[in-house]
Amino acid sequence: MAKIDFEELYRIHSKKLIQIAYSITKDRHLAEDVVQETFIKAYKKVDTIVDEHKIGSWLSAIAARTAIDYLRAEKRRKWLPSDQSIMEQIFSDDHSDQSIEKEVEMLLFKEQLQHMLYMLTKEYQQVLILKLQYGLKENEIASKLNIKSGTVKTRLHRARKQLKKVMSEKYPA
Repeated sequence: MAKIDFEELYRIHSKKLIQIAYSITKDRHLAEDVVQETFIKAYKKVDTIVDEHKIGSWLSAIAARTAIDYLRAEKRRKWLPSDQSIMEQIFSDDHSDQSIEKEVEMLLFKEQLQHMLYMLTKEYQQVLILKLQYGLKENEIASKLNIKSGTVKTRLHRARKQLKKVMSEKYPA
C-alpha cells in the first residue's frame, strides 16, 4: 500500500466530514472537534485500510460514530454529575450557610427522599445508601457488598434513574 498523505486527505474530505458531524451534533464547533478526532483515529488505524478507493467512506463512518460517541459522552456529563452532586449535597450534613427555613425545608425533603429510597429494590437501596449516606466510593461499595465495581456503577445509575422516576410520579412538574 502506498503511503497516505493525511494533509491531502484532510483537504479533500474535511468539508464532507464536518457536514456529517454537524448533521449529528448540531454544533459547528463540536463537529470540528469530531473531525479532528476522526483524523486522529484514522491515523492510528491507517494500516487497516484494505482498499484506498474507499477511504472517504471509511472516514465518513468514523466521523459518524465519533459524533455519536461525543453526544453520548456529553449527555452523561450533563446528567449524571448534576444529579449526583445534588443528591450528595442533600445527604451531606454541611448546610451551615443556610437559613433556618432552608434547613428545615432540606430536612423535610431529605426525609421524603429517604422514604422514596425504600420504594426502590433492595440492591438499588444498598448502593445508593452506601454512596449517599456513608459517602463510600464505588470500589469500597463493591468490596463491602462483594460485587464487581462495574456492577456498582450500573446499580447506581439504575437506582438514580428509578429514584428519579419515583420522584417524578410523586411530584409531577
